[in-house]
Amino acid sequence: MVFLWRVLPRGFRFSSWLRRQDCVRGSIVTSRGHYSTQTEPHIPGMEYQDAVCTLNTLQTNASALEQVRQERGHPQLQLQAMIGFLTRAGLTVEELDHLNIIHVTGTKGKGSTCAFTEQILRSYGFRTGFYSSPHLVQVRERIRINGQPIGKDLFTKYFWQVYGRLEETKDAHGGTMPAYFRFLTILAFHVFLQEKVDLAVIEVGIGGAYDCTNIIRAPWVCGISSLGIDHTQILGDTIELIAWQKGGIFKTGVPAFTVRQPETAMAVLSDRAQEIKCPLRVCPELEDYQLECGSLHLGLAGQHQHSNASLALQLTYTWLQRRCFPDKDFTSTSVGFFGVTPAAAFKPSPIMVKGLADTEWPGRNQSLKHGAVTYFLDGAHTRRSMLACVNWFRETATQHERNASGPVCRVLLFNATGERDSAAMLKLLVPCHFDFAVFCPNITEAIASCNADQQNFNVSVENMLTRCLDNERSWRLHNSPEDCEDPQFLIKASLPLVTEKKTDTLVFPCILSALQWITQGRDSVLAHTDVLPVKPSVMAKAAPLREATEIHILITGSLHLVGGVLKHLDLNSSK
Repeated sequence: MVFLWRVLPRGFRFSSWLRRQDCVRGSIVTSRGHYSTQTEPHIPGMEYQDAVCTLNTLQTNASALEQVRQERGHPQLQLQAMIGFLTRAGLTVEELDHLNIIHVTGTKGKGSTCAFTEQILRSYGFRTGFYSSPHLVQVRERIRINGQPIGKDLFTKYFWQVYGRLEETKDAHGGTMPAYFRFLTILAFHVFLQEKVDLAVIEVGIGGAYDCTNIIRAPWVCGISSLGIDHTQILGDTIELIAWQKGGIFKTGVPAFTVRQPETAMAVLSDRAQEIKCPLRVCPELEDYQLECGSLHLGLAGQHQHSNASLALQLTYTWLQRRCFPDKDFTSTSVGFFGVTPAAAFKPSPIMVKGLADTEWPGRNQSLKHGAVTYFLDGAHTRRSMLACVNWFRETATQHERNASGPVCRVLLFNATGERDSAAMLKLLVPCHFDFAVFCPNITEAIASCNADQQNFNVSVENMLTRCLDNERSWRLHNSPEDCEDPQFLIKASLPLVTEKKTDTLVFPCILSALQWITQGRDSVLAHTDVLPVKPSVMAKAAPLREATEIHILITGSLHLVGGVLKHLDLNSSK
């Protein structure tokens, strides 16, 4: 906790502040830095926050954690367990066949691909369901109907229906309850069936072969976005092992598409496709699609979105073929067809073109301008996605700076979680020439309110804060091996910004306190919030922020961090 004295005044009781992070209903308490999840039983009819607090108990359910540990050595048990939970919830695998599913996995871009796909098919007038993860602000974002998160009343209603059935049957099954993601997956299937969607776009959680979404046995089409190294403790530490896991969503006779992959990864996908007897096609470049004039415009920024858009076009085109021509067989059972073949570029319909342009996917290459403060938000959390983020930020921020009437101050707000290589990602960010690098955990604010949607009980507060210190240390090493103490900066009006000395770094205990310090009262959206007290010496460091004409903030490293920021910047997202 040493770093707290860098930003908090003497006498501030951090222990009491931590206690105020808990749900006001008293269901969560801290003990030696870890959260206890002992709760009193909840009954149907309670409010949305009660449902979310109850859902959160599944994050660290002791029996669930023990079950996961046992299943890691036997991954196939995960799917068997998932089917058991599904049955206990009153659903069957056969019922999922009626959802006309598009199943998408990948390391980078699978969420964007799903967003493009859902928007296009919704533009055709179909009633869509969309299941994704993680959420940014509220957990109900993960389950969408017609592009919108299901309402609080609907979430609460369906939550208690599913939770009640599982609770009633747990004694007969050793007291087990599904873990957090498993439960939400079951809940999503239940919602889509009850709401009678025309199709469901399902994003894989982690991997593919043993991901709990892979109980889907008859999707209409499958997709694999760009592959890279992530979740190595679960999926393996080579691109080949990861490709094998991702190819696990292939189904016999079901058409599948992938973007261009590294050669060794593509070889594994080809072998998986032949083994499963799945027709696999490689998407063309976005520029290859035939348009009457001009080029396709995408609602999502960044060059890396081109491959995601191409994959979405192939997925939607294939789905529409089956929907519009149900008597025609679009798969092949001939042995020679299986393996990898190029997918044909076609002329996108006006509806497809409009769908791509209208797609929104918050927290990914997103810019928000609040007066003199511009936020650049991207949840990049792998080396490849961070490189794409850096390219997008440097290009977009430079365009903004050219229009500025005076000096601009650049600030990095960063956090990373889990096993991810923070040092490697931070190294990629150094060429952006930030004036300040600010670090904070994914704790939204220090107020006595129940913010259950963004609580994470799988990691202690101390671990989160230690990770921030490690990140700050990595940044200092990348910028200044000799680690100069308290460097000062000159803000230049020239573009791009170049620091006279080394980037100044600070660590804050929550997202709100970091935002308040960075913006220095210049964002009216944050003006209504209570300000966490900060040491005078830390406030003095903020002089360049107050003097700059504009402040540009890149928020990256974690989608959870981006979500916490959006909670404060987009007040409608919390309603």
